[in-house]
Amino acid sequence: MAGRRLQVNEPVAQAQEGATHEAWSPDGPIAPSRVSEVAVLDALKTVFDPEIPVDIYELGLIYAVEVEDDGAVRVDMTLTTPSCPSAQELPAQVEQAVKGVQNVTSVKVEVVWDPPWDPSRMSEDAKLALNMY
Repeated sequence: MAGRRLQVNEPVAQAQEGATHEAWSPDGPIAPSRVSEVAVLDALKTVFDPEIPVDIYELGLIYAVEVEDDGAVRVDMTLTTPSCPSAQELPAQVEQAVKGVQNVTSVKVEVVWDPPWDPSRMSEDAKLALNMY
């Protein structure tokens, strides 16, 4: 099953609104289900770093999102530092937020450290919100 992997630098507007696939059961086809990549990204934008008043997507903590045809979603994310006090709660919040997206069947959140996060990964909106110009 092929999915679509969104890279962090891919604009949300380029995300597919939803991919349709046909599922089968022993009794024949099941109604198609769709996972909207835009909805997944919107869900990620509801998760905020508790120490910074900017969502984790705009902070550049989300490196990639992969949506499989069967509704499985994988999120590669990082933290601002390996010693981040929110290291336990942020991945769990990401998982919960994405699980709430319609037709998502499973979520796997992977915390990665390569490449390391730095402020250049933040969106222009995040830099503006944090007065980092």
